[in-house]
Amino acid sequence: MSNENKKDTKSMSVLLGAAFLMATSAIGPGFLTQTSKFTAQYLASFAFVIVCVVIMDVIAQTNVWSVIGASGLRGQDIANKMLPGLGVFLAVLVSIGGLAFNIGNVGGVSLGLNALAGIPEKVGIILAGALAICIFLSRSGKTLMDKVAQIMGAIILVVILYVCITSRPPVGTAVMRVFTPENPKDLFAPMITLLGGSCGGYITFSGAHRLLDAGYGGEKDVAHFRKSVFTGVGVSATVRILLFLAVLGVCTSGATVLTDVAETIIGASNPAAEAFRQAAGDIGYRLFGLALFAAGTTSVIGAAYTSVSFLKTLNPFIMKNEKWFIVGFIAFSTLVMVLVGNPAEVLILVGALNGLILPISLGIILIASRNRKIVGDYKHPIALIVLGVIVALAAAYLGGTTFVTNIQNFIKAISG
Repeated sequence: MSNENKKDTKSMSVLLGAAFLMATSAIGPGFLTQTSKFTAQYLASFAFVIVCVVIMDVIAQTNVWSVIGASGLRGQDIANKMLPGLGVFLAVLVSIGGLAFNIGNVGGVSLGLNALAGIPEKVGIILAGALAICIFLSRSGKTLMDKVAQIMGAIILVVILYVCITSRPPVGTAVMRVFTPENPKDLFAPMITLLGGSCGGYITFSGAHRLLDAGYGGEKDVAHFRKSVFTGVGVSATVRILLFLAVLGVCTSGATVLTDVAETIIGASNPAAEAFRQAAGDIGYRLFGLALFAAGTTSVIGAAYTSVSFLKTLNPFIMKNEKWFIVGFIAFSTLVMVLVGNPAEVLILVGALNGLILPISLGIILIASRNRKIVGDYKHPIALIVLGVIVALAAAYLGGTTFVTNIQNFIKAISG
């Protein structure tokens, strides 16, 4: 193979790795738990939420990746160039959100191991943390991270596709409800939770920062960033739609709603796994355990890597000891999850928390897109800016009205 072909192959591998890092960071345990629980609760009308979230996800991430690509700077460095100290604030905010997400992700891996092999929750939590730490302690941690993200993403997609086919969902009803949802006001809360789980907090920056680490950056590479982000969003959107259809098929039989089944899924400690059990029996339950394990493992890796990537440029000591900060990040997340427990409720709560971070981070990026000191001669499309402002305002409104409700539900769950 010629040197040019080797370079192209390596380039494609990095672009796919960044795309799947973002996608599998999004397709974490929270993604699976939230989508399953809300589908059982809102049924076909939830199609409206999914379409809205996918559109907002594309807009938000295309804005962020394009500006990071054009500037060649990480999100926190962009913010610091706009206003000294703003980058520190953004880094701390995203890292706190990433830590919250990672606590839930570790719990999600334990849910997957429990469904897959009957491993007790706390043992599964410890195993989840140990596995992620081993990946980063390997000689080629970042390369291995790219490969793991792609393999796990493929596993998740195949498993969910299988159950989607076997559950025979009412696709026509779902398409109709995209345009005519029932009780649309009730859909605001799940919308911000899903948006936060898809592109809130660290997730928006994960793949873009990975491309910067691989040497991409500058106006000439904006097309590469966009190609990668479209691939990643396409993967996560496909999985979201298939999972929605799979659970919807489980909760319905033709035009009839199977109320008992839906209520069983909503009340289950592992709603997504219970949906798969209803669809395909014990083998479906085990398969979903595999998918949840895969999703959780990649999300633990993505959250830790991206959160520390926000902190490392703020202090040379963190930069020099990046690997050990990532290990400490995972270890602390594991410890907290062991102490807190109740992973399913934690996963719902952190989606809402990261939904609150999105309007702040997206707002900073949108302002930076017009600053020549940051993006140089790059011209960010006006249409993207306008759409980005709409998404940021919508996320701020939805997040503010939803987060308090999620906090109350979480307190009830852990106290009950």
